[in-house]
Amino acid sequence: MKSVIFDLDGTLADTSGDLIAAANACFDGLGHGLLLDAEADMLTAFHGGRAMLRLGFSRIGEPWDEAMVDAQYDVLLRHYGENIAVHTKLYPNVEQSLEELKSRGYLLGVCTNKPAALAETLMGQLGVRPMFGALLGADTLPVRKPDPEHLWETIRRVGGDLERSVLIGDTDNDRSAARNANVPSVLVTFGPSGQGVSEMEPEALLHHYDDLPDLADQLVR
Repeated sequence: MKSVIFDLDGTLADTSGDLIAAANACFDGLGHGLLLDAEADMLTAFHGGRAMLRLGFSRIGEPWDEAMVDAQYDVLLRHYGENIAVHTKLYPNVEQSLEELKSRGYLLGVCTNKPAALAETLMGQLGVRPMFGALLGADTLPVRKPDPEHLWETIRRVGGDLERSVLIGDTDNDRSAARNANVPSVLVTFGPSGQGVSEMEPEALLHHYDDLPDLADQLVR
């Protein structure tokens, strides 16, 4: 059967506000105040917790090292897990698009580099977890995107055909995973990279979720 597999952060939902808040909680707890900005540092948020911590530490004007990043990483995850959907919102018309895809016979899955437990919690709080047949996180397998096995196994677990699937994402990580898996990719232009995703040369760009069902029909035969 045909399937559509989605990245989560920056693709299905704008999670940057809660990610930045979790990193800022670390810096505030260390007495440095709020070092990251939800708007200006949005792209860094989607590169993960350690990327946000490194950026913040680079702004304190004092020497820092990876041990300091490691020490705060669990603090960040704990704060994020406790405040995972305060600012996070699904992108416009995600739910309607998912319903339409299902009505056209597509199986749906999530392939994310977010830790699986956090992804499950977030999808549940956003109210869309039941729409997906499988969710694989960063720690579900020994590998993760851009390794193709992460994407292939997601397709298998939803019951899809590897040759009749498409990955929806927002970063080079997603583009590379799809390329490595020989699966077409669609990159969203409303994520943190904006129109810049066109430089990654995906098979298609998605400007609004209203367009996704027809786009999937064009790419998946």
